[in-house]
Amino acid sequence: MTGRTRARGFASAAILAVVALVVTACSSTGAARAALPEQVDTPFGASVEESLSDALKNAIALSDATGGVAGVWAPWSGQWLAASGKLGLKDKSPVTTDTHFRIGELTQGMTCTVLMRLVDEKVVSLDDFVSHVLPSIPGTAGITLGQLCQGTSGIADTRGALGAQFSKNPERPWPPIEIVSNALALPRTGAPGEKWAPSDGGYMLLGLALEAATGRSWSDLEKQYVLDPLGLDETTIPGESTIEVPGAHPAGYVTPVVDGAPKCDAIRAVSKLSPSMAGTSGGAVSTVPELKVLVQSLASGTTLTEKTHKLQWKTVPLGGEAPQWERQGYGGTQIGPLRGGSGNFGGYISAAYSDPSSGLTVVVMLNNATAGREFAKNFALQLASLGARTDAAAKSGLDKPVIELPWSAEQMADKLKAAAICVPKGD
Repeated sequence: MTGRTRARGFASAAILAVVALVVTACSSTGAARAALPEQVDTPFGASVEESLSDALKNAIALSDATGGVAGVWAPWSGQWLAASGKLGLKDKSPVTTDTHFRIGELTQGMTCTVLMRLVDEKVVSLDDFVSHVLPSIPGTAGITLGQLCQGTSGIADTRGALGAQFSKNPERPWPPIEIVSNALALPRTGAPGEKWAPSDGGYMLLGLALEAATGRSWSDLEKQYVLDPLGLDETTIPGESTIEVPGAHPAGYVTPVVDGAPKCDAIRAVSKLSPSMAGTSGGAVSTVPELKVLVQSLASGTTLTEKTHKLQWKTVPLGGEAPQWERQGYGGTQIGPLRGGSGNFGGYISAAYSDPSSGLTVVVMLNNATAGREFAKNFALQLASLGARTDAAAKSGLDKPVIELPWSAEQMADKLKAAAICVPKGD
């Protein structure tokens, strides 16, 4: 795509600093967690900003998106938050840095944070059996709440089985129990606790279990344990009948693929849908500045006790072709020193990662989901590598940290090019 413009700016100081400027954050148990290094209030140098901006424009073009937003925060060096492109094929207004979008599987970090907060309050345990919390739902024998959160329950993912129905009738409300029942009826991916596998049904079952354990609605739990403690006003799981993305937002697209070839002149909007098809597994809406706050809290455990935070990042291998330095925790993935995840829902792909030691944080969003969330992940890792290279700013009072990333920006750029949906003209 051509003719894309760039709009750059910083979000409000309150949102950008809500995690970094807090000396400690206390959970309901009263145990304190150490904060991230304080973010220096200055932009990166011109050459760094140029590299980051070029990477954003390139990712938009390769993914066949009309626009995107990205941010990099390096406490010792600087910060960069940028938007590029248009809201859509029809709406030519520029994308802004505070635009809303569906975050897909990044919702799972929020869901597991609710679980971990309830563990801290001794309302539930990671080892509690689902069959004890929800005895009316058959087929859950041997599965624990912790396994649902870590993706090791063996419950299948329903998107392959139900994907056609989702596409044909995207505005239909889906009761969580209907998706859970479909997931439980599918062949298992393994015995409980045996191995990791994606499972939207597992995270939706976890939401039902926590509602049952507390006698409260999910919106109440999310508000008390995630949104209010972090000061988030733009993040929510919309109601099942809210088919439009709340707030200002770009259209979410997919590019049709016919006989293995993308039809780059025929992308279609798919963002109008019922979020109930993803629910507590992937139905949330947020912004890049608020995802920064969310992922920093997830990575550093600012709302949890030390004990529970350590449990949250007791990881298991992803299996398959995933490298050993990429492993799954409770509600997030550890990639080298970075913690976070990626998402794909409603025509948007996104990724958010943070290093709890150095504070290096990256968040990205693109509004064409055809390339999948792996593309967003690799784009975020490319930006992380560029951010990790930056020198310390004198104003920060910090030394440049040693951040050992088992990948380079150049390697991630090559992966993005290999996964291109539509190669830009001139390449």
